[in-house]
Amino acid sequence: MTETPSVLVIGGGSTGCGIVRDLAMRGLDVTLVEKGNLTHGTTGRMHGLLHSGGRYAVSDQPSARECIEENRVLRRIATHCVEMTGGLFVQRPEDDDEYFEEKLQGCRDCGIPAEVLSGEEAREMEPYLAKDVKRAIRVPDGAIDPFRLCVANAADAIDRGARVETHAEVVDVLVEDGEIVGVEVEHGEKDIGIGNGEPGTREKLYADYVVNATGAWAGQIGDMAGVEVAVRPSKGVMTIMNVRQVDTVVNRCRPKGDADIIVPHETTCILGTTDEEVEDPEDYPEEGWEVDLMIDTLSELVPMLSEARTIRSFWGVRPLYEPPGTGTVDPTDITRDFFLLDHGERDDLPGMASIVGGKLTTYRMMAEKISNHVCEKLGVEAECTTADVPLPGSEDFSVLREWMDEFGIRSPVGRRSAQRLGSRTDDVLGGWDGPNPVVCDCEAVTRAEIHDAIDHSGTDLNAVRIRTRSSMGNCQGAFCCHRMANELIHDHDELVVRDSLDELYQERWKGERHALWGEQLSQAMLKHMLHATTMNRDGDPAASDSNVDFAAFDAGETATAAAGTTGDDPDRAATDGGREGENADS
Repeated sequence: MTETPSVLVIGGGSTGCGIVRDLAMRGLDVTLVEKGNLTHGTTGRMHGLLHSGGRYAVSDQPSARECIEENRVLRRIATHCVEMTGGLFVQRPEDDDEYFEEKLQGCRDCGIPAEVLSGEEAREMEPYLAKDVKRAIRVPDGAIDPFRLCVANAADAIDRGARVETHAEVVDVLVEDGEIVGVEVEHGEKDIGIGNGEPGTREKLYADYVVNATGAWAGQIGDMAGVEVAVRPSKGVMTIMNVRQVDTVVNRCRPKGDADIIVPHETTCILGTTDEEVEDPEDYPEEGWEVDLMIDTLSELVPMLSEARTIRSFWGVRPLYEPPGTGTVDPTDITRDFFLLDHGERDDLPGMASIVGGKLTTYRMMAEKISNHVCEKLGVEAECTTADVPLPGSEDFSVLREWMDEFGIRSPVGRRSAQRLGSRTDDVLGGWDGPNPVVCDCEAVTRAEIHDAIDHSGTDLNAVRIRTRSSMGNCQGAFCCHRMANELIHDHDELVVRDSLDELYQERWKGERHALWGEQLSQAMLKHMLHATTMNRDGDPAASDSNVDFAAFDAGETATAAAGTTGDDPDRAATDGGREGENADS
């Protein structure tokens, strides 16, 4: 063992980021590896609910108690990541009275503040609720930004000496003399300007202890080590609407079922969800009926949803786990609690533990539990302080308000920037030298924020996106993808910038294609035509192997004669990218 015990954490979701911060705060030498961006897995594909515990107050009370406990912690240490919207469990006329009373009593049994509202009182809070809503239970649900939360944890860990390697996929778990001693990772092909790994190479990373915090992928890491981790991945769809139809988290008050929650999130609302077990967390059907179900069923609670525009849909995979032999058939009945698996005790293979199950609201508690375990294994005596030490940007929100006054930040853009940056507002906005135009109009993201994100994310514009929310608003990048790429051009060559733009554009398109009807179809077509006609994204000649007659782009007399492909009109400019001969006709 080295002088300072070393730990390797696999997985850059909320749990992995929480663990690397916790261990770094205790003085350990810790490295995190993640095969994609931070939040690449389940964390980046959830509805953003900060649970009060109300959803589990009848069916899973241990989870409900954990949720309300951590709800209070996160409201204290992550103020810039949390919006306390409040929540309602809404009863329609056809919903069971007995279950409503069970829910109310369950909340009170678990220490969750709960207040009964009449239908009229609930509609005073949320005017677009259906007129026949019977009554509701008000609880302290909220919305949380999972991207900002993970970045804040990782950034704090790095500041305390941790190494965080994204785009580094684990391809093998190293076992020597019957003990796990590390992992081998494969670094991504592209140099995005961050991390210590050499692009396109493999690297063996050794550590005194390894933590498998890969959620729904924990079974795959287990397979590499030769141990079974029987995670039961369960997919769920989320559909994002174009505006906030509600400002409070709205839950359907019934025992269980699909399409029973609406979460206001930033400038949008997210509808959720389904619960279907899948074999592979990365290979499962994304079906249109699931999106239809969200809109049709949740319109019973908020009728205006049936006429609203969707902007994208995405699927996430829950990392459900239950002890061997439990045998639950319906995935909706599997506990949302979390479990620590010590593979030395369980599988006679020391050196690694897995943390499975759980949910984002309890990520810090999960990190504390497994960090305690790691410290015990390594003989380290250091207490957990993550419940008390604020995350970067969240130190004191009253200070933030004073800064806003100091800098005269009263515009919506200034407010949005300050909400995202928290107590880092002064560093990012105050420290920016030069013009600071808005790059993303929908989410009000300025150049200063984009460059702050680039400083930490390199040329990976999807990582810039999750740090700033740029391209995540109503237009889904129609008006800002290229502006974001433009911010790279002074420090990177053209091919790097083009690749970064293509990846961001494709990532935005992935979620739009599931709901192409009505106004959203018009919006998607507008986006395509804007990019096709201004940047040739439907056939960029500069990215083509075919010959290009660049002179044909000029409608002048000489160029037109030389091209010979622009028809009889001598003033007509080429509109096919100037490709010559057969290529132009094909």
